Amino acid sequence: MRLSKGFTAVVFVLTAGAAALIAAQAPPGGAAQAPAPGATQAPAPTVTTEEPEGGRGGRGGRGGRGGGGFANAYPQHAQAPPEKIAAGKVLYDINCSFCHGADARGGEGGPNLLHSELVMDDQNGELIAPVVQDGRPGTTMPPFKLTTDQISDIAAFIHSFRVAGYDLSRDVPTNIVVGNAQEGEAFFNGAGKCTDCHSVTGDLAGIGRRMDAKMLQNALVSGRVGGGFGAPEGGPTTTVTVTLTDGKTVEGKLDHLDDFLVSLTDANGNRLTYDRNRDVKSVAVHNPLQYHIDMLPKWTDDEIHNLTAYLVTLK
Repeated sequence: MRLSKGFTAVVFVLTAGAAALIAAQAPPGGAAQAPAPGATQAPAPTVTTEEPEGGRGGRGGRGGRGGGGFANAYPQHAQAPPEKIAAGKVLYDINCSFCHGADARGGEGGPNLLHSELVMDDQNGELIAPVVQDGRPGTTMPPFKLTTDQISDIAAFIHSFRVAGYDLSRDVPTNIVVGNAQEGEAFFNGAGKCTDCHSVTGDLAGIGRRMDAKMLQNALVSGRVGGGFGAPEGGPTTTVTVTLTDGKTVEGKLDHLDDFLVSLTDANGNRLTYDRNRDVKSVAVHNPLQYHIDMLPKWTDDEIHNLTAYLVTLK
């Protein structure tokens, strides 16, 4: 059979292309070998470009913390019952929100808790509890007298937030005015003994206008916020009365006190320092905030909420 010149050229091109492909697949240093008669040719290896489980960008290797993309790098914790989260929110608002923010993403000096490795590894408060109960030495975080059950509730609230991505909860302002203002007023004028130091027509006049509910509640449980609870900038001054071994007493603003020395500034601005082992008979410190410090573990949540609700009304 006769073939046209055009067809012959096409066959030549295809044959040359097949030869080039075989040469490219041959092992280095030699041409591809045809299989021996009767032999079974092994299948070519399969090349895959699939990502390993967990994907790029995930935090793989940490107890299944991997996941594809940024959103899965911080997986959502299992959600506690709503009543446990609600109880934790109340405790968090009182004890934690001022430093760590209402949404646990950082506040007045406190770090973002949601991206904390310790918080992410925590399940029910078991890792958070030692930090809360012991504080962090060398930082501004003090120890808190909270039970493990209370800390578990706080952990449930923290774990209820979505860690990665946009969280609508950040747009919802926290309303901490949940108490009864009338009961708060009765407590203020009665069992709370607040009138021993404060007056609604004096230092607390217009306090509800000058401070929002969050600041008021923080001031209530700590005795100060910013310039102090109803006090000028700098807060209440801690004073000291030093009785010397000769019977003389010296009073002034406390500047320093340890086991060996006591330093104070008297009314004339003189800085005085005494050796406690040699010159001093007794030292009496007068801290205007001591009542708040002493009462914090004794006040109930209802008393704090009711007082806050009352103070907010003092416009």
